[in-house]
Amino acid sequence: MLQGPYSSLDRDRDRPLIRLHFTSLAVATVLLPVTGFITCVFISLIYHFEDSTYTHCQVRNYLPSLSSAISRVPELYIWRSCIGLHSAPRYLGAVAYFNLYRRRFTARLPELLLSGLVLVCSLTENTSLVLLTYVASTETYSESCWSGPVRSGPVPLTVTRSFSAVHKNAFITFIVSSLLHMLMTCRLWHVIRRNYISPQEKTSYLWKLRLFLFNISCCAVAAYFYRRHNKFCETGVYTVFAAFEYLVVFSNMAFHMTIFWDFGNMEVMVSTLPEDKRY
Repeated sequence: MLQGPYSSLDRDRDRPLIRLHFTSLAVATVLLPVTGFITCVFISLIYHFEDSTYTHCQVRNYLPSLSSAISRVPELYIWRSCIGLHSAPRYLGAVAYFNLYRRRFTARLPELLLSGLVLVCSLTENTSLVLLTYVASTETYSESCWSGPVRSGPVPLTVTRSFSAVHKNAFITFIVSSLLHMLMTCRLWHVIRRNYISPQEKTSYLWKLRLFLFNISCCAVAAYFYRRHNKFCETGVYTVFAAFEYLVVFSNMAFHMTIFWDFGNMEVMVSTLPEDKRY
């Protein structure tokens, strides 16, 4: 048997199956939840205004909360599709950032440990977002989904409450892990800016810091108006809460969009592994 030069067919097999600029993937990943969220709010306002803006206070409101905007049909399926499609690149981005930090902080143990925590928070944030998306706050299932005899009538209240609790806990986990992720990321990029500065890294750090401060400020304001609505049941207060909740969502998405500067010169490729021998 003789080993000769590759044929044109062999060379074609070694070419990447998929080749994308990382920035294109990042833009597409962020546009999915942005487009889905805006679409869900628009549909809720046009077709489900009374239901989506209703609260236990029974006072007039003008905007649905995030949970309410994504919990009805067809908004439910639009949001689930967008989050499901965007989740895989988000996991990829979390691992890419961890590898970047590991290269930058090879001899710095505190930053290496912090990089690991950032990875955990990023994975937790994305997973809790998927969970709160696929378990809506008003989720109900027919009795045929459960083992045992099938009964007519609505799902027991305890079942509905359990789904609502899962959604609530997933939302809290998402907010906490998101804020921790942004805080620790800003710390790491502060070190990068101090030691390995470049124009792109400086821009990325400044926008990360601004968006983190804006996000945590909006979280505090939203929490204040949420408590005020539940305590005093004032007209329009829940609308203000919903507006700041939107700002929390959009600033979170914008923070993740800073990956545009961090991996601007890189590509994502899917290819077949080259064979060791060809005969």
